[in-house]
Amino acid sequence: MAISGTVLILVGGTVVLLVVFGIRVAIRAVTGGAAAAPRSGDREAAGGSGAPDVAGVITLPPLIFLGFLAAAAVLEAVIPLPVLAAPSLTRYLGGAVLAACGFVIIFMAAGRFRAAGTNIPPTLPTTALVIDGIYRRTRNPFYLGATLVYLGLGVAAGSFWVIGLIVPLLWVINTGVIAREERYLERKFGDAYRAYKARVRRWV
Repeated sequence: MAISGTVLILVGGTVVLLVVFGIRVAIRAVTGGAAAAPRSGDREAAGGSGAPDVAGVITLPPLIFLGFLAAAAVLEAVIPLPVLAAPSLTRYLGGAVLAACGFVIIFMAAGRFRAAGTNIPPTLPTTALVIDGIYRRTRNPFYLGATLVYLGLGVAAGSFWVIGLIVPLLWVINTGVIAREERYLERKFGDAYRAYKARVRRWV
């Protein structure tokens, strides 16, 4: 049975993003891992709660997005849905614009983290509260950008499965990642984070 173009785009996109993510992880491991390595006194969060000085997210967020892309590719292969009713060129251009916007937002967020000297992976301690730049517009530009990349790939592929899975995907990100990060940041930075949280929306 021939593999549809939708499945090929989803599989190809997932593989490319996985390779990019793997390279980034390998570079981080080779260079020592963190922008700000935890000191011996940083193993517990501020406030003397005894909780570990990490957010405790369920897994690295890029793996969640990649997992949902892979699931959409499998569903397209097993239970194919009609392709989005738009010319291929329109879909490709629309998807490329969404993905490009997503990558720009991600790079802007990463730049602010590096300027502040804090860690990007949520599995490492946060050493500074970043509230400037893109963070004046959204509290979670990394996840907003990743969502745009995910949707861009889905639009380019014409996949209704990708679009349909956005609801459970965002539920997992909100409950398994963002909510845990918010509790951690509130515990660590107290009133400063609560004021920022009241001022800036979680997404947009």
